[in-house]
Amino acid sequence: MELNALSAFVAVAEHGSFSRAAQALYLTQPAVSKRVSGLEAELGVRLFDRLGRQIALTDAGRALLPRATDLLQSAGELQRLVTRLSDEVAGPLLMATSHHIGLHRLPDILRSYNHQHPKVQLDIRFMDSEAACRAVEAGEIELAIVTLPVEPPESLAVEAIWDDPLDFFVGRGHPLASVSEPTLAILLQHPAVLPGPATYTRAILERAVAGIGDGLKVAMSTNYLETLKMLVAADLGWSLLPATMADDGIIALPLAPDIIRRLGLVTHRRRTLSNPARAMVESCRQQATA
Repeated sequence: MELNALSAFVAVAEHGSFSRAAQALYLTQPAVSKRVSGLEAELGVRLFDRLGRQIALTDAGRALLPRATDLLQSAGELQRLVTRLSDEVAGPLLMATSHHIGLHRLPDILRSYNHQHPKVQLDIRFMDSEAACRAVEAGEIELAIVTLPVEPPESLAVEAIWDDPLDFFVGRGHPLASVSEPTLAILLQHPAVLPGPATYTRAILERAVAGIGDGLKVAMSTNYLETLKMLVAADLGWSLLPATMADDGIIALPLAPDIIRRLGLVTHRRRTLSNPARAMVESCRQQATA
């Protein structure tokens, strides 16, 4: 039983005329007649007696009318409820980010988001960017704000929000700190402290130095950039770090080429984002253009 047919029946009963019901519903009179006839056929009873130009409800029609009216009102209320819910930003948001982005990019966004959308229950998982992307792909989390993969899987949609320039850094006591014109070939002769071999940042570095010298000499490896910075400052090796991490304890080497990684949003192409997730995406976009 279709709501359109019930709506036509109620309109005819209320207006006492197929033509006036058609005008009220913005339909043609034949369309209204067809809907009512279809409803009568489905129920197996006549709902109206058609007496020339006059119509009158049958007993079955009189019995159906209040129930049909109630059903249409309930359907309208349900539609309004769904509309309100679809506009409301509330409920849980399970997302992931890396420690570095969480520390250096998200605080202002999260502060503003929490103020604008207090009904959202944020559940933020801190993990490596690569693990976060796998979690999005597996449907375990809805959204990741991470270092973007250079070649993302087809199932993932990525959107760059920030360009994150990278520099080669050494500690102040490192031998390269006093070299006036260092080169990548000279750099690669020294041990490095780097992110793990399966990370997106490591892949970017390996592409940049491919074919130069004998390749990377990795002394230590960790995916925590703040830890890498500490190791560099302790003169335990050079590293490739975000330019924003520069301070008095480490020195950026004037080396080409310029290397940039991109940070941003990762979602699943086949997943419809919740209102909280869409609001978070919009918050990130607004921050990027601020």
